[in-house]
Amino acid sequence: MATNDELLFQYLLRLGDSPLVLAQRLGEWVGKGPAIEEDIALTNVGLDLLGQARLWLSYAGEVEGRCHRPGRSEDQLAFGRDGGEFRNLLIVEQPNGDYADTMARQFLFDAWHLLLLRALGGSRDARIAEIAAKSAKEVAYHVERSSDWVIRLGDGTDLSHARMQAAIDGLWMYTGEMFAADAVELALQGEGIGADAAALEAPWRQHVDAVLAEATLAVPQDAWMQGGNGRGGKQGVHTEHLGHLLAEMQFLQRAYPGAQW
Repeated sequence: MATNDELLFQYLLRLGDSPLVLAQRLGEWVGKGPAIEEDIALTNVGLDLLGQARLWLSYAGEVEGRCHRPGRSEDQLAFGRDGGEFRNLLIVEQPNGDYADTMARQFLFDAWHLLLLRALGGSRDARIAEIAAKSAKEVAYHVERSSDWVIRLGDGTDLSHARMQAAIDGLWMYTGEMFAADAVELALQGEGIGADAAALEAPWRQHVDAVLAEATLAVPQDAWMQGGNGRGGKQGVHTEHLGHLLAEMQFLQRAYPGAQW
């Protein structure tokens, strides 16, 4: 049976891996944004997420050290694990596509991310509560920004509307995983450490539905959900896209193990 520290380690990987992978995806836009100001803004969002990932993974390494093996550093956890060891949500590893795809992905994730962080602000684990409170201040801006972009593109030209609707439709299947709690989350929720994943769905839908309505976009109906059956990114079962992303992100450390500069 897993110990509390082993469960906590797995939970912290989930908290850190999603912002890490999404930061890598956003980094692919650097120098390619539709405008200079937007290029900088999107880069700053990625840097916020990378900073949050560092805090979560650093803590994960400390907790790992209390289990039956030496704890790894944040860099070792980021650059030394294979795809099956990552615990990020499936939605964040999806390709950037066009700008509607990128902003739809960001919006659906941001709306959930802020609710999660606010819930974790009341965690009995003081370190989790501290990291969550700090991160929530940054993510509140992320939500505002991505919501504005969905409205701007959805209620824009016929072409921008069509692309944003297609992006929402294509990504919707990955949202169910956010609210599907498994044994790890349920155990830590019972201890007052983790968030109630299922309880986040109603406020998430309220925000998402309101933004999509203002954007004149339709909410997808009766969509099948990837990972909602407990076999998704949180359990290490990923799409083919994560392997390609990690091959680029981890190349230097894989080619020159332990290199420092």
